[in-house]
Amino acid sequence: MPRRERARGGNESDVEPEDEAAQPAPAARGCAVSTARDPRITGGDSAAGLARDHDRVEQLAAQAAMSGPHEAARLLAGESDDLAARVLQGLNPSTVQDVLDVLPPARRQALIAAAPLACGRQWLRNQSFPEESVGRLMDPPLAVFHPQDTVGDTIERLRDLVQHAFITYAYVTDADGRLCGVVVMRELLFAARDARLEAIMIREPFFLRPDMRILDAMKLVLDRHYPEYPVCDATGSLVGVVRGQVMFQAQAFELSAQAGSMVGVEREERLSTPWERSFRYRHPWLQLNLLTAFAAGGVVGAFQGTIDQIVILAAFLPVLAGQSGNTGCQALAVTLRGITLGDPLALSGVRLMAKEAWLGLVNGLLVGLVAALAMYLLARLESDARAVPLALTVLLAMTGSCVISGISGALVPLTLKRLGADPATASSIFLTTSTDVASMGLLLGLATLLVG
Repeated sequence: MPRRERARGGNESDVEPEDEAAQPAPAARGCAVSTARDPRITGGDSAAGLARDHDRVEQLAAQAAMSGPHEAARLLAGESDDLAARVLQGLNPSTVQDVLDVLPPARRQALIAAAPLACGRQWLRNQSFPEESVGRLMDPPLAVFHPQDTVGDTIERLRDLVQHAFITYAYVTDADGRLCGVVVMRELLFAARDARLEAIMIREPFFLRPDMRILDAMKLVLDRHYPEYPVCDATGSLVGVVRGQVMFQAQAFELSAQAGSMVGVEREERLSTPWERSFRYRHPWLQLNLLTAFAAGGVVGAFQGTIDQIVILAAFLPVLAGQSGNTGCQALAVTLRGITLGDPLALSGVRLMAKEAWLGLVNGLLVGLVAALAMYLLARLESDARAVPLALTVLLAMTGSCVISGISGALVPLTLKRLGADPATASSIFLTTSTDVASMGLLLGLATLLVG
């Protein structure tokens, strides 16, 4: 089957894989607009002034890309509206929306007005979509034509467009703005100048929805790897385009932020974030962690008499706490991955917790046998006549705490998700509390009952 025929159909891509090599991917730019030939560039009419101004834009864009939204807004605070708008055009569209959201309304409107008309309209449109959705990543579709347009007329219009924007594909829409087809540059190159676009376009092209989650969109484009994808609303109208590089960049950032979210680090925080703001992000979670740690301390305090009588137990408290904590973290990591990837098992809480409970039982028995042997040998070395019941206590406590930790590792993120919160947010803080209470409580409680 010819390559062009494979590209057709609602479930196939709008372009062929070879087209990506033919169209080198640019740096991620909010509206894919090049400032090199922008007639609005300030800094004088001289070439040196233009170069200095362009370098300033590139420098600020690079700094803003490595900063959080508040820090990026602060970088642009002293710049003119025109220059700041051009800096935003050099950022990932998702980052642009984050920066615009933290700006004062007057400044936000001024930057939108200073941007090119199509770009400013796209920023306003993108603001209407939820975070982590495709709609937040859209660039304006600049190369839009009609089915009756000829190849010659299209090429002439493209000659002007490519002077100030990066054009990958030409999009064909009907009178109502609904996407009819996509034209790749190779077809324009070889087609007759009087041929109509409807004769050479790829019909029923693949497209994304603006309200689609970025992760869901990435699953759909995983085997396509094309530089750009059209985005259409429920009526099929073309509302924007999304570059594959921008989409993968946004998802990579979300994944990099997940580890910090588990211990209370805000996603906005970067290495360049001022220490005062980092303090405000982190300290409340540390206070929460302190309060939850008091729960584990309360368990130990409740069994202080048992510890005074059986001092050897103190040596095994951190052993059980550490082992059960690792078991819970393993379950937590797998559960978060399942939630992120949409694994059906992650949606069935009972089945998932049953699996983690069984794994905790098996793992707890095996590591419990080793820990029980260590307790037995240590008790015998100290000539303690209670070596056997102490070893049995450690075995049962280790097994039970691993079971509880496995269930907690699955239960904590599922509960947070059910409550509408981010399942990764501070999960490890709540998990650590449950594992510490379970391990210490079981060890000291069983010691009280079995050893006395």
